[in-house]
Amino acid sequence: MAVAQRPNRLRIVGEPAPASPEPRTLDEAFRRYSAYVASIAYRLLGRDEDVDDAVQEVFLIASRGIGALREPGALRGWLATVTVRVSMKKLRVRRLRTFLHLDDPASYVEIAAEGATPEERALASRLYAAMDTIPAAERVAWTLRHVEGEKLEDVARLCGCSLATAKRRIAAAHAVLHAEVDDG
Repeated sequence: MAVAQRPNRLRIVGEPAPASPEPRTLDEAFRRYSAYVASIAYRLLGRDEDVDDAVQEVFLIASRGIGALREPGALRGWLATVTVRVSMKKLRVRRLRTFLHLDDPASYVEIAAEGATPEERALASRLYAAMDTIPAAERVAWTLRHVEGEKLEDVARLCGCSLATAKRRIAAAHAVLHAEVDDG
């Protein structure tokens, strides 16, 4: 019997398990899902200093849109989508600031999960530095697929694009990252 294999995942940070029932207020949603939102933002952005701003922006957007959710069970997925969009915007701004020499070079020494080997830490640091060279849409799609372990359909949904576009973005990022990491 063939067993379906999950894509290889880079260990970055842990993710808290959600509790039940679904939150009814924004305050409850923040308490329940802020760590989840922060973990997604951290893996997408790669910098701890950007995470707090991303979480605040996600829940600011949530304060305006949480009442429009038809299904309370959709909250977690909706917050993930908002987190992806906020992170993508932040990555685009960061890339522009880097191009204009307004940002200091990033250090990704602490990006690897606690308990990662020195080799895994070095690989994660090199990988995130290489991700700074690719467009935000490609970076996010690749990270969702290979770091978050999302299915291709979920990557497309979270990125707000077609399945074919998600596949192209992942492949483009993979080609650049493979070349960068293998050359290092």
